Amino acid sequence: MSGKFGKIAAMAFVAVTALGTSAWAETLTVGANIGNVPWEFQDETGKNVGFEVDLVDAVAAKLGRDVEIVNIPFNGLFSAVQSGRIDAAISSITITDERLKSVSFAQPYYDSDQSLTALASGPQSLDEMKGKIVGVDTGSTGDMWATEHNAEYGFSEIKRYEGLAPAMLDLTAGRIDGYISDIPALLYYVKDKPQLKVVQRIATGEKYSMMFAKDAPLASEVNDIITELKKDGTIAKLHEKWFGVAPEADTSTVTVMDMPSLK
Repeated sequence: MSGKFGKIAAMAFVAVTALGTSAWAETLTVGANIGNVPWEFQDETGKNVGFEVDLVDAVAAKLGRDVEIVNIPFNGLFSAVQSGRIDAAISSITITDERLKSVSFAQPYYDSDQSLTALASGPQSLDEMKGKIVGVDTGSTGDMWATEHNAEYGFSEIKRYEGLAPAMLDLTAGRIDGYISDIPALLYYVKDKPQLKVVQRIATGEKYSMMFAKDAPLASEVNDIITELKKDGTIAKLHEKWFGVAPEADTSTVTVMDMPSLK
């Protein structure tokens, strides 16, 4: 290719490339483990809804970008942000020092603990789980906690799942005896299921946030937006919408906090 025709073709290629880049920049691609109530799940119409879905929409509006949510198993969210397949990840992801070695987080927006859920007629505490099968989500902080405390409580097996729904099916069917996971999701899930019960809170002092590739500029940008959304009451309103009560004044849902960093 040479001459005037070559120059015109090259200019056209640059224009198309720029257009493609612009279109990409308008979309915020967010990974989520859909089925994680009340954070991100599908309603009866198949629409993605939940606390963090609403939060991402509010953040994207401030960024001037559309949102595309990609359904990814929880354990796959970490490699997805690290590889650049997605721009950010949600799914009640706990900020930990170990995770901060390889990814970045915006400031937290929810304080949580772990919990043990069982049949109402089943074990009523961790002490009653000796010799029994406990379920966890693969790679979650519940998985980490159960593995770390296995010798203390004597679980016969730690069975790992890709999300809440299959674990609850096995719990209801008696294939596992208890399920360790984040307490807000389980309190929400069992509220209309009398056969199931959150039998014990496990204090871990966890905080949730949006996750990004390590040192991604977007993480700092979203951190500043979350500050705005706390100050204008947006996140507090989301808490009332999804949990039915206002957040406590000293929690990360309303308190502006520093962006997490390794201690």
